[in-house]
Amino acid sequence: MEHKSLNGKTVVITGGSGILCREFAYALARQRMNVAVIGRTLSKLQEVTDKVNELGGKGLAVTADVTDPEAVKAAKEKINSEFGPVDILINGAGGNHPRGTTSKEYFEAGDIEDPDVVSFFDLKPENFSYVFDLNIVGTVVPTQIFLPDMIGREGVSVINVASMSSYKAITRVSAYSAAKAAIVNFTEWLAVHFANSGVRVNAIAPGWFETAQNQALLHNPDGSLSNRAKKVIAHTPYGRFGRPEELTGTILYLADAEMSGFVTGATIPVDGGFNAYCGV
Repeated sequence: MEHKSLNGKTVVITGGSGILCREFAYALARQRMNVAVIGRTLSKLQEVTDKVNELGGKGLAVTADVTDPEAVKAAKEKINSEFGPVDILINGAGGNHPRGTTSKEYFEAGDIEDPDVVSFFDLKPENFSYVFDLNIVGTVVPTQIFLPDMIGREGVSVINVASMSSYKAITRVSAYSAAKAAIVNFTEWLAVHFANSGVRVNAIAPGWFETAQNQALLHNPDGSLSNRAKKVIAHTPYGRFGRPEELTGTILYLADAEMSGFVTGATIPVDGGFNAYCGV
């Protein structure tokens, strides 16, 4: 489907080389948009921009740490120089890390003394902060820096990436769950704060998709599904993981002001029914 209102507009996607975010980039490239992807590894970003160009968009790869304001400002200068003002920002950078993860779902007596167990009490503040900041500060900083391009202009928006852990605390990943819950609240706050400035702010909440980050959690070394993955499938009414391209319709809907011009402050789950299912 063609979204004519998106043709020629400029979108910035942080975390742009990730499995999910690159699908966002490709979907928007098909709308003949200027697509700037930000991440830490230039070679991976260039893979994305090469395909963006093949699909009819104009791609630009820019390296930056999204938690570093000066790095993001430098990225913005490069993007503005190449494409002009930014119309849409997708805050896709984030994710989990073992540093903020417990090794067990449930605490048991003796875990504190067990050197082979990472319990809640072993999560150092700096490690918890690393995961929390990657997700929430990594959303706040790009928004502060790119959103001024949008004020007072038509068809502009910010799209944040939430998670199923925004709604339900997912076991083991306390820092990630806390940060993703904050993303939903921050999305609502921003939507209200900029309601009179013409900027819509929404979020997409992916369900369970296989990515590079969660392969070890969802699969055993032999490639079979882990017990955790089996739990996920059992609690997903569709009975499977999502496919990355199944997120793109929601991204296009939220980006296209002709389709979602009265939508702001919303977080839309794309999850095969995971969030709706109580387990019974």
